[in-house]
Amino acid sequence: MTAARAAIFDMDGVLIDSGAHHRDAWDLLLRELGHEPSPEGWRLTIGRPAEEAVSLLLGRRLDDFEARTLARRKRAHYTRLAERGMLPIRGVAAFVAQLVGAGVPRAVATSASRGDLDALLSQVGLRPHFEVIVTAEDVRWGKPNPDVFLLAAAGLDVPPGSCLVFEDSLVGVRAARNAGMRVIGVTTAHDSRELLAAGAERAIADFDGFRWPV
Repeated sequence: MTAARAAIFDMDGVLIDSGAHHRDAWDLLLRELGHEPSPEGWRLTIGRPAEEAVSLLLGRRLDDFEARTLARRKRAHYTRLAERGMLPIRGVAAFVAQLVGAGVPRAVATSASRGDLDALLSQVGLRPHFEVIVTAEDVRWGKPNPDVFLLAAAGLDVPPGSCLVFEDSLVGVRAARNAGMRVIGVTTAHDSRELLAAGAERAIADFDGFRWPV
């Protein structure tokens, strides 16, 4: 197994505990559109750009204009809900600080928008620790396509095989594996069995006590 030289993080459910706000934002959008949200339907959205997720929730194909319009509405709901405040995943601030101190290259590769990323990571004090950021706006195809992670590795100037990814979504784990990277799953959205089946080498509940090198 190749030793990890760099760390790449998804944002939602890995750096910040935003799952509840996302679920509520999707529920609000669906009700506005006359749909009763399914209790487990939100799982279809995990790790996917909102433009892709909305068609899955509605069960029909959308043209690009409608998908972008509805995605903006969902993000507006999310932004408003997030004003209630956001918390980092337990232990992640200390772990990122450890990486900074050790000089380990770090990146964020997310399906969120750049505006959301800047606002939310700043709110929890993590934004200054990441110079390399890849968001949904930087790639044509979202996860499980590997582009978001390959761009992050290129930005870090580290070979994909030497990157260790932290992901909470199944599509995110698959995207990282498709990029030829090792993955550790975070069980904020899926259980360890699902993450391991998707390709994660191990699963953790949070970063409390987690140490580098892995």
